[in-house]
Amino acid sequence: MSLYQTQKLLYMLNKNPKLQVTFLADQDSVLKDYKLSDEEIDALKKPDIGLLYVLGVNGQILMHYAAICGFAWPEYIQAMRDGLEEHGNVRNGLYVTTDGKGAI
Repeated sequence: MSLYQTQKLLYMLNKNPKLQVTFLADQDSVLKDYKLSDEEIDALKKPDIGLLYVLGVNGQILMHYAAICGFAWPEYIQAMRDGLEEHGNVRNGLYVTTDGKGAI
């Protein structure tokens, strides 16, 4: 897993409107510039906010990506909860858990 690369990509998407436009039009052209696992690429393309959360993406970075992808705040929170139920504990990063309940 390449959590740093995933978070770097999301940070850049949050910060750069031109990159957002490029990403939304052609995800592969942006994703090729980052060293990501297949699981991360799939989660970013879907977008699977819950899986990204479980992979360890920081919630402050993830909430902006969710908004770019059209998630309203309640949908974003629910997606993280659904991710914990579907994929288990947060695996890495600031919110890592071992109790199956997550940090939200």
